[in-house]
Amino acid sequence: MRIDILTLFPHMFVGPFQESIIKRAVERGLVNIFIHNIRDYAHDRHHTVDDYPYGGGVGMVLRPEPIFEAVESIQLELGQEKAFVVSLTPQGRLFCQKIAQELATRSNLIFICGHYEGVDERVGEHLADDELSVGDYILTGGELAAMVVVDATVRLLPGTIGSKAITEDSHSWHLLEYPQYTRPRVYRGWEVPSILLSGNHGEIAKWRGEQARKRTLMRRPDLLAGLSEVVGKLVSGR
Repeated sequence: MRIDILTLFPHMFVGPFQESIIKRAVERGLVNIFIHNIRDYAHDRHHTVDDYPYGGGVGMVLRPEPIFEAVESIQLELGQEKAFVVSLTPQGRLFCQKIAQELATRSNLIFICGHYEGVDERVGEHLADDELSVGDYILTGGELAAMVVVDATVRLLPGTIGSKAITEDSHSWHLLEYPQYTRPRVYRGWEVPSILLSGNHGEIAKWRGEQARKRTLMRRPDLLAGLSEVVGKLVSGR
């Protein structure tokens, strides 16, 4: 996979992509990540990328020209392997595990990090293939959102981490993950559930399933609606 990120603050990506799982994925040749400064595609001597909004209002809006030219330059480099373009914006559809799985099937991704008051609407209408938000809150820019989406997507690439770990992830089956424990067996009087020490894998699996459903019902009951939909499709054969 190749990932290109368009940003006004390229140094923000230095740390997150040089550590842990993302770093290992890059070293294994599973993904290449390129960071582009949007200002490099501005043509005036001040490298201006924003302007006042038409109609008035607070803040500045990112101009369309440098963003279009940046994306078109990358697309030209890719040739016939067209990239899927994603704009990170609070107005996008809410990012989730299913979308991460969809993105992980693509060979080339371009992420546009919005900033200031936003991005000229023509970017979303005529350039981006999708618009994503990581939550119902406002960040100072799309950089942190891009890091979240890239991390969630790259970890799903074959060879990045174990396939079994991925299938048991929270949200993969519309359920939160069951409680996890490790040594010591007793800590400050709190003991690990005895079933996990029994060696009975069938009963352990049953306990974990019950705990996952109970935790989801308590913390995220909205996810159970998605689970019911999946089960319904499996039963009907669709």
